[in-house]
Formats: sequence, C-alpha cells, structure tokens
Amino acid sequence: KHTTQREEQHMALVNPHGGGALKPLLLQGESLKAELARAQTLPKIKVSSREKGDIIMLGIGGFTPLDGFMTHSDWQGVCDGMKMANGLFWPIPITLSTDEVVADGIKTGSDVALLDPDSGEILATLKVTEKYKIDKAHECAMVFKTTDLEHPGVKMVMEQGDINLAGPVKVLSQAEFPAKYGELFMTPAQTRALFDSYGWSKVAAFQTRNPMHRSHEYLAKVAIETCDGVLIHSLLGNLKPGDIPADVRSDAIATLAEHYFVKKTVVQAGYPLDMRYAGPREALLHALFRQNYGCSHLIVGRDHAGVGSYYGPFDAHHIFDELPKGSLETQPLKIDWTFWCYKCGGMASARTCPHGDADRLLLSGTKLRKMLSEGDDVPAEFSRPEVLEILRKYYAGLTEKVEIKLAGHSAR
Repeated sequence: KHTTQREEQHMALVNPHGGGALKPLLLQGESLKAELARAQTLPKIKVSSREKGDIIMLGIGGFTPLDGFMTHSDWQGVCDGMKMANGLFWPIPITLSTDEVVADGIKTGSDVALLDPDSGEILATLKVTEKYKIDKAHECAMVFKTTDLEHPGVKMVMEQGDINLAGPVKVLSQAEFPAKYGELFMTPAQTRALFDSYGWSKVAAFQTRNPMHRSHEYLAKVAIETCDGVLIHSLLGNLKPGDIPADVRSDAIATLAEHYFVKKTVVQAGYPLDMRYAGPREALLHALFRQNYGCSHLIVGRDHAGVGSYYGPFDAHHIFDELPKGSLETQPLKIDWTFWCYKCGGMASARTCPHGDADRLLLSGTKLRKMLSEGDDVPAEFSRPEVLEILRKYYAGLTEKVEIKLAGHSAR
C-alpha cells in the first residue's frame, strides 16, 4: 500500500521527561478544597518570585516528573553532574529556602503552607522531609560558571535563605497567570492537545523574553522548514528592568504571526518562570520542560539564556553535545549567528553568508529596545513595521526613560 511521507513519520509527540505520563501536582475539586482548608492551619512561609514560578511549573506538570523540592543529595547531584539521586537528568537545582530562625521552628515530617510573595495567597503545601544547608558559592560556580554578584542569577542564589527545605508539594493555585494572561498561559497538557489536533509530531520551541525581530522570525521559519510547527514560548515571570512586558510582547508576536507566517504553523504560549540567566545550563532546562510541553526540538541560537558576557556565544550549543545519551528526547536545533546581509539582500547566518561585517546588520533584542527607548529610527531590516508600531506605542507611553546598556548580549 502506498503511504505518504507524513504517514510514515512517527506521529506521536515526544514523551514527557522521564518517559512516563505528565505529572501535574495541582490539586482539583474536593481534594483541593480540603487541602486549602488544612493549609490555613499550617505554619506559613512566603516564597521568592523564582520559587513561585517553580511551584506553578510543578503544578501544571512543566517540571514532570518532579514531585517537589530537591533533597541535599539531589541538589549535590544536579550541581555536580546534572543528575538527581535517582539518576534522572536535571540541569539546574529546583530548591526552596528559608532562614535559620524559620527552619528551626519546622519539624522534619511536618507540613508548611507556601505563600505567594505578591498576593499572600496560599500556593502550595510542602511536607518537609529534609532541612539542609548548601554551599551557595558552589551552586553558582557549577550552574552559572561564575560567583560574580553582578550576575543576576548568582545574586538570586546568594540572597536566598540559608536553609533548604526538601519534600513533596501539593499545588493549590496557578496564582495570577490564568486570569492575567488568558489563553496565552497554556499548560503542557493543553499544548500537547493542540499539537495533536493540528496533527503535529515534530515541534520546535522558540524561547523568548523579547518581541520578535527579523532575526527571531528567521530562526522560527528555518525551524518550520523541517518541523510541523513552532511553539513561540514566552517567559511570563520576572524580567530585568528595561525588558518589554509580556502583554506588549505577545501582542507584537501575534501580529507578526498573523502577517508573516503561514496559518497553523505557529502557536504562541507563555510559561510562568523567572529567568535564571544560567546560559548553557538554562538552555538544557528549557529543552527539558519543552519536552513536557510536547516539543521535539528547541531552537538554540546565539547566547541562549545568557546575560552580559559570562558565556561564549555558542556555549549553549556545545553543552548539548556533552550530555550522556538518552538524557533528553528534545533535541537542539542549533542555529548560527543570524543577521541581515545587504549583499545577500535578506536574512542569513554565518553558515550561509560569505560576506564581511561591513555588509551585515546584526540584530539583537537589546539593540532594538535601546533604539526604541531613545526614539531612534529603526531600519526596516531590523523589525517588521506592524511590530514596530506596537512597540513604539508602548515606549511612547512610558513615563520614565529606561536606560538600556548594550554591553554583552542578553537572553533572547
């Protein structure tokens, strides 16, 4: 029987990380009601913004197959060899910390309620199976490759409480994300269902915390040439000062998709984490949780999830080559430096364009934000006019001028 190439392809999406089913920890119905009532009676700990994002990801199954916050042996294994105590590949510690005074008042084996740092709402309950101290500088050296306090990720770790609390969590809320972001906030179960409904099996994730300029558009289109579609996956958690808020960004991305992409080749969604700016290690975490969202590939461009000049432009490419076989099903789609070449008359990469720097317009989110915030003209080769219109409106409405430094490269 004659079969089409499409039918011969393996039609299933990639498995969730760990090879099993998705493992969302968010309670529902009667069990949610009962746990919320119980949580009111428990000692309460206010979590950090980063920990809040991690709790929401645990709740929606984005961190499948974790069942909560890591133990000391998990922390050690992840820092030193990107493996939890049970052998599961994991590139960045997922931990919860508090200060010594609070920790002293908590018995091992008891439960605590975890509060949203912004609203004070109860986000989850944690059964504390272990309390432990860590060498924060060691975590920073292994995960961020630096202990420099100027690095935002290092600063975050060094400022966290001195005692880590480990144990399984029951998640009770998705915080403000569903109400604030509506359909943009999608769970892994929802993206998988949507990909299935489109008949997609090969899906590339595009990680962004910026509106998409021409270089980003080019990366996504390169991926569409070999995949069924692209998930443009925006960060909805905390950003650095000067970054463009998620609602403006998603509006710009939706406009770009509408005018410049074939229908049903792009899905836009958001996820609830803060940036850690861990460069190569964060690229691995991005691939891992994209696997849970159903993506077979992660687009990895220049300086993925980097900040300043802490990482080489292609360190995030190289780290995937060092992984033991079978660590991840989701594979990197490595793409070289991309730019507009005046001689080629279009977007190109260092692999496809033979011309010199003088003929190239290098595009970056930082550069674009700087031009817009200073009211400069933006070349047509940099960004689509429909996108620029949205961004100009946003910058025109800002009361304070945002100073954007161009030193080094920032995360996409």
